[in-house]
Order: sequence, then structure tokens, then C-alpha cells
Amino acid sequence: MKITIDHLEDLHMEAQNEEGGKVRMDGTTEIGGLEGGFSPMQLLLAGVGGCSAIDIIGILEKQKQDLQDLKVVVDGDRQNKDTYSEFKTIHLNFIFTGDLDDKKVKRAIDLSLDKYCSVSKALEKGSEISYSYEIKS
Repeated sequence: MKITIDHLEDLHMEAQNEEGGKVRMDGTTEIGGLEGGFSPMQLLLAGVGGCSAIDIIGILEKQKQDLQDLKVVVDGDRQNKDTYSEFKTIHLNFIFTGDLDDKKVKRAIDLSLDKYCSVSKALEKGSEISYSYEIKS
């Protein structure tokens, strides 16, 4: 896996993966950024939300569940260390729409966060990860 990061201006950057996908990154205006993209810490939250969503969608499809939509809201609580900060807690709220079996949804989330999602496995070493979910018909 390889990511290339190009400096655009001030603290504004663009990251590109080997497939050509791009994401913009930036710092806050307080430190000289333009606020024109995700901060690196926001990308971590987006990564765990996206990673788990990919797993969950695949698991529910294999279980023949009628998933119409999935939204993931990820909230991280940072704590300052000596020269940096890290996430103390990360909470994912999954909002499902469709005709779904509650037990299968819970199982899919548990499998993702506890077994399959590489991002959550990497972050759980320093962060407490929790979740909640709701199913809308």
C-alpha cells in the first residue's frame, strides 16, 4: 500500500492512493491551515467508520438482509499527551435503514469491530472503541 501526499499551499495537501483516489487534508486556521480538507485525526475517524461500514455491508449482504442505507457517525474524544494528542475514546453510531434482523445487524457490527476491521484493530491499542446502532424501516 502506497500513498503520495502533495503539498498544495500553506498546510493544505492532497493525498492520492495507487488507484487514483484523492482526499484533501489541511490544518485548522489556528495553525496556518485553510480548513479546506480533513485533518489527519479526522481521517482516522473516517477510516474506522468507512472500514467498519464496508465489512458490515458485506456481512449483511451475505446474510440476505435488505439493507437500504447505512450512515455512520463517528465521535472521537482526544486527550493531550506531552507533544501530541490521541483518541481516548471513539464511538461509532450506525444508522441502518431497511428490513433488517436486529440480531444479524449486531452480529455484523461485532464481527467487523472485533475481527475484520484493520483500522479499529489498530486504534483499539490506544483507544476505547464503543458503538450504538439503530434500525429504521
